[in-house]
Amino acid sequence: MTRGVAIALGIPFLAGLVFLTLTPRRVEEVMPNLLDLALSAAHRIGWESLDFTRLEIIANVLVFVPVGILSFLFVPRRWWPIALMPGPALSLSIEIAQRLALPHRAATVTDVVANSGGALIGVFVAIACTLLFAPRSTRNPSRTLEVS
Repeated sequence: MTRGVAIALGIPFLAGLVFLTLTPRRVEEVMPNLLDLALSAAHRIGWESLDFTRLEIIANVLVFVPVGILSFLFVPRRWWPIALMPGPALSLSIEIAQRLALPHRAATVTDVVANSGGALIGVFVAIACTLLFAPRSTRNPSRTLEVS
């Protein structure tokens, strides 16, 4: 995936993430039917232990997976460990903003941990895809040691 495609996909994703996390209303207020639908579907297939708190943690992890993938795409390959930093930094920034500017939102350490975990998963998914699908650079086979 080129950086241009990553930008084209990343900008709307990050705008949606900002809208989702930095608006005064909580997700369960905006989309209560969606959450009820997800919980009832999980209960129908036998996942009775799934409650709103667990669903929120799973959602936080999943929402930040693309953050990790995008971070990996924008970092030079030899410096890939730097891609591990933007996810936790973004999550911490969101939670601090919620704490300071949005008193009706709950800023929690659990959210930072779940979001950071999702971003970490995203980086490792991107690494795995790169190792599996990226074209391999070949060394020049004509350069061999000359015998004198």
